[in-house]
Order: sequence, then C-alpha cells, then structure tokens
Amino acid sequence: MSRRLTLTRPDDMHLHVRDGAALQAVVPFSARQMGRAVIMPNLKPPVTEVQAALAYRERIMAAVPAGSLFTPLMTLYLTDNTTPQTVQAASAAGIIAFKLYPAGATTNSDDGVTDLFKLLPTLQAMAEIGMPLLVHGEVTDAAVDIFDREAVFIERVLQPLLAQVADLKVVFEHITTAEAARLVAAGDERLAASVTPQHLLMNRNHVLVGGVRPHHYCLPILKREEHRLALLAAVTGDASHKFFLGTDSAPHAQHAKECACGCAGIFSAHAAIELYAEAFDSVGALHKLEAFAAHNGARFYGLPLNSETITLVEETQHIPQAYAFGEQRLIPLRAGESVAWRMES
Repeated sequence: MSRRLTLTRPDDMHLHVRDGAALQAVVPFSARQMGRAVIMPNLKPPVTEVQAALAYRERIMAAVPAGSLFTPLMTLYLTDNTTPQTVQAASAAGIIAFKLYPAGATTNSDDGVTDLFKLLPTLQAMAEIGMPLLVHGEVTDAAVDIFDREAVFIERVLQPLLAQVADLKVVFEHITTAEAARLVAAGDERLAASVTPQHLLMNRNHVLVGGVRPHHYCLPILKREEHRLALLAAVTGDASHKFFLGTDSAPHAQHAKECACGCAGIFSAHAAIELYAEAFDSVGALHKLEAFAAHNGARFYGLPLNSETITLVEETQHIPQAYAFGEQRLIPLRAGESVAWRMES
C-alpha cells in the first residue's frame, strides 16, 4: 500500500515567475502547491520601487487560477541607490524583504550592489523595522573559483555584515555548501537559509558527467557530494528550524538554456514538494518535511501558518519532456523521467 503524507500547505520562500506570457505559464504550477511565495525582483528592468512591486503583484494575481488562495509576497531589488526612505516606504506598502544580488552574480543581476558596506544606513533602517535582507551569497571576484564563491562570500561579506549591523534579519538564499550550513546552524535566530530541491538531490556530476547538462546549470552551481550530504543533514538535524523551502525555481526558454552561453536556472515548480519529499525520504526524515516546507519560513517571516493542507502519495509521477512557455518551450527538472511522489489534486 502506498504511503501517504498530509502536510500544512507549504510556502515557497524563493521563487521566480518572470513576466508576460512566461508568468502566465508558470504561476499556476506554484499556485497549485504553495500557499505563498516570496517573489524575486530580478526582472528587466529590476523591481526597485514600491509601485513597480505592487503592479507586478497584480500581474501575478491575474495569472492565479480561480479558486486558488495563493498569495505572492513581494520584494524589492537592492541597488547602490536604495535609501532608508525607500525601506520605510516598502515596509508601509507591505513589501516583505529586499533582495541582494551582488552585481554580475547571476541572471539579471547587472544592476546589483557593487559595495554592500556603502549601504549601511539603508541596512540599519531594515534592521530597525525587522525587514529581512535576502542574500544571493556569492562573490563575483574573477580570481575566485566558481565552486568557492559561496564560501568566500561568507568570509568577506556575510560575517562582517552580521557583525556590523546588529539585529538585521538575513536569509542566506539557496545555500549550497557545508560552510553555509554550519554558519546558519551555529548562528543566532536572525539568520536563516532557504534550500532548493536541486541542491538536496544533485551534485556537480549531474551537470558535467556524460556531457554538459544545461538544464541542470544553476547559480550557485551544484557542488560536490559532500556538500549535498551536509545540506541534507542540516535540514533534518538539530538546527533544522533555521532552514526552509525555497525552490529558486527559475524558468528559462529551452533555446536560452541550450546555446553557446546558456543562462542559469532550474525550473522545479511543477513538482516542487514531491522533489523535496524524495530528498527527505532518502535520509529517512519524511517526518521533518512539514516543518521545513510550511512552518520554518512562516515563523522566520512572522507569518501565520497556512490553514489548508495538501496530501502526498508515494506514487510514480512521470514528468513531461517540456511545458508551454508562451511561444517557447520550458524544460522542467526531471524532464522525461519520474518523481517518486505525487501531490493529490
């Protein structure tokens, strides 16, 4: 008999939904599974002002299927010109956080921050009102190996930031390394981390062995097996309350991934909670999934738990080769393969 698992409806604390026809294509996947999602602001142009974020929220809501209770939680893109006044206006408008992209670190990050420590008054304003800073934790120094960029970010940026700005709440987004897991687990309660399904399920062999796998290329890049195991230990261990679900589901058209300079991002929203169930089940920790998926993130952000539940069934789910993506094709994680769990409708 198939195992069944009923959970509080989860939240996705790190989600990309793009805009336009692409947004229309991908929002229903998240709305089916998630109660809420923290929406990333790295559009072109980036979402840097309150009114732009509120307008973006309306476009997302227009794509939510009828009957869904899905709620987008909006963020603003931190730039070198973000002021304490912008922070105050964002808080008053219900913006939930600011997102730090080091300039040039990932997709649509060219307008990101060049020197975070020149923004100390802005960061202090965030700390005073309890607004989290969500950090893409990589340095962009060309002399640093791409597999080391997260660990170097901890040393050069994150630890000095936590020391200099008392009470600033920080989410270390989509962590990928044992170093990041240890830092968050040992830190105080103002530091938390989101973890993606790909970093719990795959290592860098999945990008490079048997030929380059462009649809497994993401930033931060997949790391060694020892780091994957460290993340699994962190999300199921003694400090597991500090880690929560954040898919970093990042849709790109097939042609933008399969080219001479393919962009970074993995689309996982189609089967997000099922992929996490696989990861937790792999270490005998399904009983820890509900807290990771539905409790820990809400608690960190000061949100009530979702009132609805979902049910997962241990039943093979076959993933299609592609989904429609406006006039393009979107290749999902596990395309043409299967996932061991299925969420009931």
